[in-house]
Amino acid sequence: MLASLKEVVEISKKNGTAVGAFNTPNLECLLAVLDAAESLNVPVIISHAQLHEPVAPLDKIGPVMLELAERSKVPVCVHLDHGEDFAYCKRAVDMGFTSAMIDYSTRPYEENVKGTAEMVKYAHAHGADVEAELGALPQREGGTGEAAADPSALYTKPELVPDFLKRTGVDALAIAFGTAHGIYKTKPVLNMDIITRVREKTDIPLVMHGGSGISHEEYREVIRRGINKINYFSYMSYAGYAAAKAHAEQNGSGFFHDMALSAQKAMRENAENTLRVFSNME
Repeated sequence: MLASLKEVVEISKKNGTAVGAFNTPNLECLLAVLDAAESLNVPVIISHAQLHEPVAPLDKIGPVMLELAERSKVPVCVHLDHGEDFAYCKRAVDMGFTSAMIDYSTRPYEENVKGTAEMVKYAHAHGADVEAELGALPQREGGTGEAAADPSALYTKPELVPDFLKRTGVDALAIAFGTAHGIYKTKPVLNMDIITRVREKTDIPLVMHGGSGISHEEYREVIRRGINKINYFSYMSYAGYAAAKAHAEQNGSGFFHDMALSAQKAMRENAENTLRVFSNME
């Protein structure tokens, strides 16, 4: 069933868990995530990131996401992830997405505030929630770009949170505390105190981006400290790639749909294992 960002977060908060948000740039990803969530009977967020526009145009993948969310047996938020400009976010909201992230986190603070507030005004008038970000991850969405020489320089400044929330009216806030997009080359060092310090200043849902590749214990700790939504994609996608590659190597020749199905099964297993952790099932 189609649900808002606030609704799926509230369900998770009541259970002392975090809701998983998965980028789903193709049908195999979509089915893998939704089947995993239904098997565990937990709410979930399916997301389309603007950088995936060349892979799956919003106008084509968006209606599929919304249709499958409506049919799902569990609450599903359909979310735009890392919208880079107002116009693209507006397209998602107008299409029926229940949530949109406007990402001006790499811009000067005042530009972030102004642009986020503009998006909030429009989205709220059309029944959608808005996520924004303070601080920035060392790598761009998609795992591209160079890691920062000093990642701590990108961390969220907790003292800015009250002003940002007051002036923008956002419904969820992504914070930076040591995670990064993409596949980790070295183990990330997380500054958990930032979560605690931000949580002391607000009850707003808090979001962790770059959620792949950290330990089960670290997942449990960030949830305990106040993270309500965890974005996860890179390691699930890589599991699908590895399965498809193995299938091709083992069979030599065959049909694409068989290779795609092997990737879908691997991604479902990865998503289900991840949701188990987020939901305190293991």
